[in-house]
Amino acid sequence: MRVLFWYCDKFGWTPTIKTLDQVPITSKPDEKNKVVVAFVHIEPKDVEQGSSSETKLVKNAKWLARKWDVTKILLHSFTHLGEEKADPDQAKLLLERVHQRLLKAEYDASLTAYGYYNDLVIKAPGHPLARIYKEF
Repeated sequence: MRVLFWYCDKFGWTPTIKTLDQVPITSKPDEKNKVVVAFVHIEPKDVEQGSSSETKLVKNAKWLARKWDVTKILLHSFTHLGEEKADPDQAKLLLERVHQRLLKAEYDASLTAYGYYNDLVIKAPGHPLARIYKEF
């Protein structure tokens, strides 16, 4: 798994191009303020039984949210950080599990539209903790 975390004062998205046939049609724009955004690239090894990637994603997202003193965490599927990509259905299930774990930990967690390219609006501070790359 490869993850590019951004702390954003504002992060907005509008689904524009559908990339997976099996996902529902949506064009609903949304926006979050004061949010940790995880651009998540899921690889085949991440969805295997016993993989620790899911737990590491949860822990790292929570750590960064605590550093910024925020409760909002947004998961964004981003299959552009590596060559190998997990099966889309398995990747979606992993993201949904992470989402549920963050909700149970009392974070205001959400996901962008899965299976879409999105128009993005990003406003982020120039700070060392505003952009962090992790590979696990």
